[in-house]
Order: sequence, then structure tokens, then C-alpha cells
Amino acid sequence: MDWLDALILGIVQGLSEYLPISSSGHLEIFREILGINLKGDDILEFDIMLHAATVLSTIVVLWKEFYPLCKSFFTVKLDNNFYYVCKILLSCVPVAIVGFCFKDFVESFFGGDLMTVGICLCITAVLLSFAYFTRTRPLIRHDSYQPRDITWLDAFIIGCSQAIAVLPGLSRSGTTIATGILLGDKRDKVASFSFFMVIIPILGESLLSLKDILAAPAASAASSIGAMPLLIGFIASFLVGCLACKWMIELVKKGKLVWFAVYCLIMGIICICW
Repeated sequence: MDWLDALILGIVQGLSEYLPISSSGHLEIFREILGINLKGDDILEFDIMLHAATVLSTIVVLWKEFYPLCKSFFTVKLDNNFYYVCKILLSCVPVAIVGFCFKDFVESFFGGDLMTVGICLCITAVLLSFAYFTRTRPLIRHDSYQPRDITWLDAFIIGCSQAIAVLPGLSRSGTTIATGILLGDKRDKVASFSFFMVIIPILGESLLSLKDILAAPAASAASSIGAMPLLIGFIASFLVGCLACKWMIELVKKGKLVWFAVYCLIMGIICICW
């Protein structure tokens, strides 16, 4: 992989991480287009580095919301912010189980299988469409269908949807946001919660990957991909992610996710035909 490939993949990751079109799926698509052939574990480690960059962009863009959450949690101030962080931690349990118990299984889906990507993109399209057309009548009905704040049960269910969305082509942000909307949660709250809940698992996986790179540099992604492509991909993903994060929050508030459903369906069909 050269620096130009890494730049393109970084831009793709930064844009598609927040838009409900599946960043992992689009990374697979562009690797196929660019003719990049890497092992499944190398692909996953490179993708984790790009995801770490978008996590950093989330913290930067949502700093005004992020700092009070950290302050309340680490000072054990039992206010709404403290319990909000606890809900985020609860939402991370399902994806942690998948990461520890099914990592090898997940890695098997990475590496150029566009059929899987295509099917998952079509599923993403269905989820987004279903969330759009049922937005006034959520699956869990309450308070005359008025949107509510995220509950403990909602946090766990959204976390389960995030665990399923580790498959390439199944949009993490699209799946979690659509799940929250189907549950009847407030759109802006769901968008922020979706972006915050990915911070812990991605940072955790990034630290584990860094440990593996330092422990066995000869077999690491850093040695097989190169330090410069990693750095360029990281920077590109971070900068584009900052712009995409702001854009996505506004799109969720305006309820225009249905257009992304159309896009995912078209891309899914193309991948299946490819």
C-alpha cells in the first residue's frame, strides 16, 4: 500500500464513518477498486487505526458535550451525565463480547468478499427505510409517540445493534441511529449517543493493536503496510471525520436518512453484481 492509497482510504473512512453507508463496507469496496491485497488481520488493524482517527474527530467536534460527561463520571458526580456515561458503558458490552469471543470469525469477512458487503449494504438500506417510514410510530410506544431520552433498555438494544454492525457493509452509525429511532428516542440524542458509544471499543481495540505492533513489529500491520501510509491515512480520516460528524448530526435532526437508504441499496446491488 502506498501513500496515495492510504490517503484515499482515510478520506473514505472519515466520510463514511458518520454517514450511514458503512465505513467498513466502503473500505472493502475501495480496496477492491485500488487493487490492494492484504491479509485479513492486516486489513483489520489498518481499519482500526482509521477508526481511531474518527473517534478523535468525534471528541473534537463534540467536546462541549464530551468534557462534562468525563468530568461527572470520573468525579463520581451522580447526575444525568454520570448515568449517561453508564448507559454508554452498558451499550459497549455486546460489542466487547463479539470482540473477545468472535474476533477470528469477524476477521474472516474482511479481505475482498464484496458479496457480503453488498448483502449488508442492502440490509442497511432496509433498516434506514424502516426507521424513516415508522419514525412517527416507534416499535416501543410511549407518551403518545413523543420522542424520549435514551433509557437503559434502549442503550443495551442499541449496543446489540452495534455488535451486529461489525460486519462490513452493515453501517454502524446507520444501524445504531435507526435502532434508536425505531425505539422512539430523540433524533439528536440518538446521533450523539451513537457517536459516543463507539469511542470505548475503538480506543480499546486500538490499544490492543498498538501492543501487538510493539511486541511483534516484524509481523505487524505497521511493517507490512508502512508507517507513512498509516500516518497519512490517520490524518486524512481525522480531518474529513470532523466535517462529516457535524454534517451527520444536522442530517439526523432533519430526518433525511432515507436518501442514504437509496444509496446503500444501489451500492449493495452493484457489489453483488460485481
